[in-house]
Amino acid sequence: MADQEDFASLLRQFEQAHPTQAQRDPEVGDSVRGKILSLGQDFAFVDLGAKSEGSLEIEALKDADGTMTAGVGDTVEAVVTGKDEETGTLLLGSKQGRRMHGGGELEHALQHHLPVEGLVSGVTKGGVEVQIAGLRAFCPASQIDIRFVEDLESFVGQRLAFRVTRYEGGRHANLVVSRRALLEEARETLAAQTRARLEEGAVLPGTVTSLKDYGAFVDIGGIEGMIHISELAFGRVQHPKDVLTAGQQVEVMVLRVENSADARHPQKIALSLRALAKDPWQEAVQRFPVGELVPGTVTRLQPFGAFVELAPGIEGMIHISELGAGRRVTHPHEVLAEGATVEATVLDVDLEKRRIALSLDASRRGNSTSEASTYAEYGKPKQSLGTLGDLLKETLKKGK
Repeated sequence: MADQEDFASLLRQFEQAHPTQAQRDPEVGDSVRGKILSLGQDFAFVDLGAKSEGSLEIEALKDADGTMTAGVGDTVEAVVTGKDEETGTLLLGSKQGRRMHGGGELEHALQHHLPVEGLVSGVTKGGVEVQIAGLRAFCPASQIDIRFVEDLESFVGQRLAFRVTRYEGGRHANLVVSRRALLEEARETLAAQTRARLEEGAVLPGTVTSLKDYGAFVDIGGIEGMIHISELAFGRVQHPKDVLTAGQQVEVMVLRVENSADARHPQKIALSLRALAKDPWQEAVQRFPVGELVPGTVTRLQPFGAFVELAPGIEGMIHISELGAGRRVTHPHEVLAEGATVEATVLDVDLEKRRIALSLDASRRGNSTSEASTYAEYGKPKQSLGTLGDLLKETLKKGK
């Protein structure tokens, strides 16, 4: 007797020291993972690592064509939908939910918030029609997805998971379901995982959700961040659609995370694609050696000169004094137009200031020139000759 008490005491101590090894049996509604032990004609038996095995319908392991997608030894994810009281076997449904076989099971699914599998059979006024357990269910348009869906026809023919939100049995059963409820739950779980690793400098995978004039919104795992248009690429971007498309998979870097007063979006997350791209200026000296003739496109005209894109993210400037090839030019538009393609000679490359001086004068080819300093000096004010009073004072000094 004393040995039994000692064993029980040791077992309790072990369970306290190893809580993950002393897990409770899964309950109805829990998500579980396990390995398939065997395949029967109608059911697969799954080892859940608990005291009881799970029983999963074979149909849940088949794709739309009826082909098996998993076999003995494979790991599957499922939801506990019930328990066989006689054998203790847990009844499982796929991630799509379990196929219901009557009103009793639908009532059970409603009470225990279980997902159910349904076939979207058509579009009706205000939503879609779903076939579940031989009954016609209704899913409102606002409940078919997290975001607004313009074309509900795209869901017709799909088998999806739904949450039963209303069930009234009888001759004309009233069955209302929601897919959005399940998507939001999954999104919240994913968002919690993402927030745990959300910090400045973190690199995360994401999906482009929408494009605006000022940037792109990206889902990085249950939460959205924004890539400002200036962070899309090193080169000039006229509109985010020139770089990205909705639904595109991307990898982004987190630049900033700021708290917000907006309850729907408690955090503002600034993202960048540019931070992960190779800086084109690292190879500028090799790509654009002094004295070489290089092609480019005129991007802007200013009174002091013309800016030319030589490569994405790299611009050079042709000073107004280098536009005329010997003749006087009062404004760059006398010689060039925005969007024009030109060939110019590289006069100087300043990596520190990220500047490249160019010339349209063919005689510059093959030679460097100190006159490239005009590129760096164009914004500085010219030295004044002085006032008339200053000149008179200087004359008097010389006379003395």
